[in-house]
Amino acid sequence: MTEFVLMLTHDDVTVPNARAAYEEVRGAGLRYVGFKDIGATPKQLRAITTAAHEDGVEVMLEVVSLTADDEMRSIDTGIAIGVDWVLGGTHADRAVDLFRGTGIRYCPFPGMISGHPSVLHGSVSGIAEHARALSHLNGVSGLDLLVYRHPTADPSELTRAVVDAVTGPVIAAGSVCSEDQIQVLALAGAWAFTIGSAIFEGCFSGGPAIRPQVRRVLDVVEACTTTK
Repeated sequence: MTEFVLMLTHDDVTVPNARAAYEEVRGAGLRYVGFKDIGATPKQLRAITTAAHEDGVEVMLEVVSLTADDEMRSIDTGIAIGVDWVLGGTHADRAVDLFRGTGIRYCPFPGMISGHPSVLHGSVSGIAEHARALSHLNGVSGLDLLVYRHPTADPSELTRAVVDAVTGPVIAAGSVCSEDQIQVLALAGAWAFTIGSAIFEGCFSGGPAIRPQVRRVLDVVEACTTTK
């Protein structure tokens, strides 16, 4: 089954009403929720993490820092908050040491990443080969693939190439905004996908309210699972 991660973010920044947004979707059937460490204080993110854990929901922090030192600080924040997963980042060889003994699952970005919001560059084969190399690092649990942030690659081909190159979970992140895209990712073998901005822009049925959109995405995921 493909998993849906609700990101409490818009344009790679945690939304100002993130805690209220999480309260709106409590009990809606989510298994994963995430945020960035940009746009909210550690105290605010810790409160969301505590509430999610009370609900049995796993929490993901996605790192989009532009420098290695900022990336390490973001990871330190995630560890201090008590998240279950850290996604993203481009300095895996340095980051893995921070996760030792924490139990946190770490899924860095494969490929060349630039800008904020993050954009993915490189050939499909090159990204898949980088994914393979990253997956062999001790401390890397999976990968955070910016499928729909690549300007030219076919999303299905790119996702399948990375999925085939690694054994851990591949999470498709960034710019997922339609049911068709969800179906593409599910069929290509992505373990999970994230949606943030599209929910807060009301792109799915039931919008602009958050809860009915979340329920709609979960229904699409279930339909993809039964038709695979």
